[in-house]
Amino acid sequence: MVYIKYVYPLKMEKINLFMGDNLSNINKDRLVEALVKQIKIAVTTLPDDVKTAIKNAYNRERNPVAKKILSSIIENFSLAEDHGIPMCQDTGTITWFIKVGKEFPLVTELSQLLIKATKIATDRVPIRPNAVDPFTGKNSGDNTGRFIPWINWEVTDGDEAEITVLPKGGGSEYTAQLRMVSPGLGIKGIKEAVLKTVFEAGGKPCPPIIVGVGIGGGADIAMKLGKLALLRPITERHENPQVARLEEELYNELNSLGIGPMGLGGDTTVLGVNVEYAYRHPATLPVGIVTQCWAARRATIKVSSDGEIKVLSHSIDNIFEINLLGD
Repeated sequence: MVYIKYVYPLKMEKINLFMGDNLSNINKDRLVEALVKQIKIAVTTLPDDVKTAIKNAYNRERNPVAKKILSSIIENFSLAEDHGIPMCQDTGTITWFIKVGKEFPLVTELSQLLIKATKIATDRVPIRPNAVDPFTGKNSGDNTGRFIPWINWEVTDGDEAEITVLPKGGGSEYTAQLRMVSPGLGIKGIKEAVLKTVFEAGGKPCPPIIVGVGIGGGADIAMKLGKLALLRPITERHENPQVARLEEELYNELNSLGIGPMGLGGDTTVLGVNVEYAYRHPATLPVGIVTQCWAARRATIKVSSDGEIKVLSHSIDNIFEINLLGD
């Protein structure tokens, strides 16, 4: 069931986020409004790389059932974008990834603004309430709760903020796996872990999927790296040639499984594979495998020091610009 109260149109008008003429005078309410719009973009409009990958999969698909499914997916995300409504009834759990300059004026207040935007978006976009107390089973009703939305921080130099929202669906999250590989197995063991995870998942994560693979660090770090890998466009290979080669090999081998769209067979099981890594302890080789359904919702905005907010994750047709300077 889709929980829709009313449709909140995605408007392209500019919004003034400043009360004064410099970055220290950001209007918090207007920034929250921009964040709400960002969530709406994420749940209603696929990033360009994902849309293109799905259309390419349709064009080369040989299985008639799979081709029909891909056609329905294309129709689905096209209607969602055109009408400004969520592309799936599961609008996911909200996770924010923040890369912020240490001189950005709202560093200490940004967490609360992100939480406020999540609550408003739940009612206004609308998005389905998906935050449930694991002990009582009670739904908070506004997609917030203890440690939710989860916020990942990276502090850098400068006075800009790059903000990414990842509304991750529960079906694809259900099949994510942490696998502790014997270090002696090396790359072979990593590949076997990824192949086994996707094979066992079958049609549960709503393929064709995107796979984020995190290697090394530690158990918790590997899973986080796997999710971070999902933020990179699937058209961009890793800067490390060895990692890029592994991405290509996994992409080809996973598609050879024949699981296909929705698990009913076909040429395309995965749309892309992104790998990220960290150095590891000599005695461990953790591999975090994060599966993402075809509805790969994500959106990134950048709050610039020149007083503008821009969406970085979507094409010009889907970008709203927000002028932060002025009255």
